[in-house]
Amino acid sequence: MKAWEATVRKTQAVAKKRANTIFGTYAAAPNVEEEMIEDYEEEEHPSGEVYQAERFLPNGDYYTGYWADNFPHGTGKYWWTDGCMYVGEWFRGKTMGKGTFSWPSGAMYEGNFKSGFMDGEGTYSSSNGDTYRGSWMMNFKHGRGIKEYANGDCYEGEWCRGLQEGQGKYQWKNGNYYVGEWKNGIICGKGKLCWTNGNVYEGNWEDGLPKGNGTFKWPDGSLYSGNWSKDPKDQNGTYYPAGSTLLDGNLEWDPQEVYNVDLKDCKVCPSEKVSILPSNKKLAMWRSTKASDSSTRPRRMSVDGRIDAGIDKEFARIPTPDAAAGRHSSAGTSDRNGMDESFAGLQIEDVSTRGSPIRIPKVVKKQGETISKGHKNYELMLNLQLGIRHSVGKPGPPPSLDLKPSAFDPKEKYWTRFPPEGSKNTPPHPSCEFRWKDYCPKVFRTLRLLFKVDPADYMLSICGNDALRELCSPGKSGSFFYLTNDDRYMIKTMKKAEVKVLLRMLNAYYNHVRAFENTLVIKYFGLHCVRLNGPAQKKVRFIIMGNLFCTDYTIHRRYDLKGSTFGRITDKPESEIDANTTLKDLDLDFIFRLQKNWFQEFRRQVDRDCEFLEQERIMDYSLLVGLHFREATNSCDHTPPGCVTPTDNGGAEESLPRLSRADMDQLLLDPAGWASIRLGVNMPAKVERTERKNDGEIQLVGEPTGEYYDVIIFFSIIDILQDYDISKKLEHAYKSIQYDPTSISAVDPKQYSRRFRDYIFKVFAEDI
Repeated sequence: MKAWEATVRKTQAVAKKRANTIFGTYAAAPNVEEEMIEDYEEEEHPSGEVYQAERFLPNGDYYTGYWADNFPHGTGKYWWTDGCMYVGEWFRGKTMGKGTFSWPSGAMYEGNFKSGFMDGEGTYSSSNGDTYRGSWMMNFKHGRGIKEYANGDCYEGEWCRGLQEGQGKYQWKNGNYYVGEWKNGIICGKGKLCWTNGNVYEGNWEDGLPKGNGTFKWPDGSLYSGNWSKDPKDQNGTYYPAGSTLLDGNLEWDPQEVYNVDLKDCKVCPSEKVSILPSNKKLAMWRSTKASDSSTRPRRMSVDGRIDAGIDKEFARIPTPDAAAGRHSSAGTSDRNGMDESFAGLQIEDVSTRGSPIRIPKVVKKQGETISKGHKNYELMLNLQLGIRHSVGKPGPPPSLDLKPSAFDPKEKYWTRFPPEGSKNTPPHPSCEFRWKDYCPKVFRTLRLLFKVDPADYMLSICGNDALRELCSPGKSGSFFYLTNDDRYMIKTMKKAEVKVLLRMLNAYYNHVRAFENTLVIKYFGLHCVRLNGPAQKKVRFIIMGNLFCTDYTIHRRYDLKGSTFGRITDKPESEIDANTTLKDLDLDFIFRLQKNWFQEFRRQVDRDCEFLEQERIMDYSLLVGLHFREATNSCDHTPPGCVTPTDNGGAEESLPRLSRADMDQLLLDPAGWASIRLGVNMPAKVERTERKNDGEIQLVGEPTGEYYDVIIFFSIIDILQDYDISKKLEHAYKSIQYDPTSISAVDPKQYSRRFRDYIFKVFAEDI
């Protein structure tokens, strides 16, 4: 502590002298420390050279160790003025490798770091005496680990995002212990709790208490078996005294004793709170007097390598001559590598690489055209909203996750007539008369329950005062797409054949999404039909599904990936490509790198989903991917709520509320914020730039360049309603004569699944 205080005084004196020198008010102080202070005229070092250095930084921080190109690089020690300290390995300003981070409170982490985060194997000792040894991921306990609490309790088992999750054993100081399943840091699932007096409960748990089927045994052989609940009204079971048979059971013992007595001292210790995480710490950027220009201002950088968002925003959009030259020199490597040149939006340059910057478009308005009165589909929208309000608001028994086979019968559909004057079951309305059909309503009501969709919010999003928005152009299939005003739901018109496919596979789809919480298959919430009265008797069938890109993050790039090459390139002119353009396989110039645990789960889930689709004879599906570049926030990418952003033509468009950089960091680093992160949604990741060879042959995946960018990534498997019918078989036969059969989309479901997975596992990789 004394050494640290001396260092702070010394560095502050350095900062004071340098400031005085700049303004010409230098006055020597009669202090022995002042005699040690010299202006930082140092010998120049070639770019990339690693050398030993000592840095008294302007804000009072202190660094000693190896240095390269104005960054800590190698082993070194960094003191912050607030008392935090890191000793260990660095890579271009990032804590990377083995190291020790200590807090002024006395807490300490010793282990592996990755890009500024505690990541890998490590030991954390908190100031209150708790100790954790095990796996970490992005500052969170993640994987297997042992935590010893200051009060003598101990947990050994699996962790996820800082909380106990999966299988684990918790032993209390008094000798009682629990072995079984955990969820979100709470005992939940199947497990066994053993008391030191010989009592044992084995069965189901929920929220840390016995709930559901279970058995309580005493050392003398007596037991109680049945349905457990904290609410006496819901409990139901039988007590069997020692030596009795199942026929001798009686109810003389009250199971509430377990809740009120036995479990009274079995409390799980809460997780500790960390005031500041290593990746939150900022590095004061160093510029030597010879290497810096008078016009260059110092910047601060976090230890995960990001530039502080609050400084130098006006310079973030200006490309350097070298960077611009680098972009133009590589523009001809493939047909699509020049695509980025057309983007007149933001520019990102990763401080950890020297590659060319990437240009991304800036989104300032919502996608689609608002359907207002006079629009050709205005009445159709009113009909849809009336029908949804009727279907969702209709009273009925609470849905159960265990559905009868009859609920999935394709004949399970109901017509409702909507006359303009209203009826016994429908309200009056200003639209024309129409009929409304609900397909398998019990199934979709249960799916909404399974996907945790609140009925009131669902109805408000689709049927509220705000109009729907129609996307500018229909898809390749001829379907039209509509978005709700809050972007939560997307409505797609469907062909009759697609409806038949969905109804045929609905039972299997339900079982799949119920079995796999992290499924990447798109979520469906309702299947309906509107039939307009009149001579044409026109029918419009549509599906309501979740919108993957409903997020506070700006989606800068979006891709639709299938793993084929024929026709898999954007046909828009370069000047028309913007942030709302969906790019394709041959436009992709990135490899997506996920954290190790996420990547392993991603591979497992893609295999499960593809096997499901293959069994249902589905093909032509794709992986929709969206990217938000985190560094774009430095360039004022977010728009404050309620502000209007001027457009190039001098007009004004409706702008969207966006997260600030500080908000994004808080979301990613706060355990509560991790609740919104799951496989395919809000995932922090990296992308690596790729370049294709210019040798005349089509290269589906380019060569990695070593340029990395921090992103938030979104992905989901979409378009899962195309089966391998006679039309697709004919398409395959016809195109196979003209083109390479492996390059076309229309192939057998088994071959399609294999090719899709091979491609996806090439463009997605583990972050090393």
